[in-house]
Amino acid sequence: MSATKTKADAKGFLASGVGIALFSSAVFGTSGSFAKSMLETGWSPGAAVAVRLTGAALILAIPGVVVLRGRWHQLKDNWLTILLFGLIGVAGCQLFYFNAVARLSVGVALLLEYLAPVMIVLWLWIASRRRPRALTAAGALLSLGGLVLVLDLTGAVKVDFIGVLWGMAAAVCLVIYFFITAKENDTLPPLVLASGGLLVGALVMWLVGALGLIPMTFSTADTSLGPWTIPWWVSAAGLVILATVLAYVSGIMAARSLGSKVASFVSLTEVLFAVIWAWLLLGELPGPIQLVGGLLIVGGVVLVRVDELRGDRRVARPEAEAAAARVLDHANDVEPVPSRPAAKVPRD
Repeated sequence: MSATKTKADAKGFLASGVGIALFSSAVFGTSGSFAKSMLETGWSPGAAVAVRLTGAALILAIPGVVVLRGRWHQLKDNWLTILLFGLIGVAGCQLFYFNAVARLSVGVALLLEYLAPVMIVLWLWIASRRRPRALTAAGALLSLGGLVLVLDLTGAVKVDFIGVLWGMAAAVCLVIYFFITAKENDTLPPLVLASGGLLVGALVMWLVGALGLIPMTFSTADTSLGPWTIPWWVSAAGLVILATVLAYVSGIMAARSLGSKVASFVSLTEVLFAVIWAWLLLGELPGPIQLVGGLLIVGGVVLVRVDELRGDRRVARPEAEAAAARVLDHANDVEPVPSRPAAKVPRD
């Protein structure tokens, strides 16, 4: 295989949206390692999330203003989308997840949140009144099975009904996040949606903290990542830049390219990446069962993507056949021969 063909294939993979989605999952997956290094030194989850969203909003504010230069009407036209994205897709999703973690094990809470792809399939089934195709159903089951293995829920699990409700609420927020980010909107650039949504999310988190609904505890103690001891702001910077700025912008781009259903299934790989990053940065080596689970997740994503592409071809084929039929219907049409004017008979 030539180097030129390899580069072309790589560009095609990225352009398809799958590559961008996997990159988004990879950087999203770093959040657990960076956050854990901060939480172990006394940070509360609410404080870590507030700093995460605030820092990301400030970083994206400058490029967001540049993109909006001369087009400020885009904010006015899309203010509701930005508000819902920040309130539900950013702040709500994380706040409900941390409330679930307070009552459940992290594994169970995360599993409940990542029921979102299955919820999307069910919602599309109800809305369209058409059952999902066999490959999509198989991909859903395979990904969920892999998710259970990656989370390694075979140990003793504490189950609390209120915690389950919080986890389901986080899943609903995640569903709304995918639907908002997947919506085609030429008047709202991904960068503007990300920066505006993160700003709204940050304001909500600070408001919730000020009202005393969640604890806001900070620490300036050094953090530990693997064998390294680093200042707290390094972990915070990683949480802000990698796990938030790059993750949200690339995630919105991927969702618009792939659609809500496929993007939500690719996002399941975030769990696999989180395990890998925890291994590299925290020394938490994944077991064989987690590696098998990761393969199942990737396999489920592939099935859903293949089914989506097959569905697109089924839709495109009748349209192409109809266009060809229209051409054939007029293939033998002949321009009428213009009649010559009658010759004038000279008068005697």
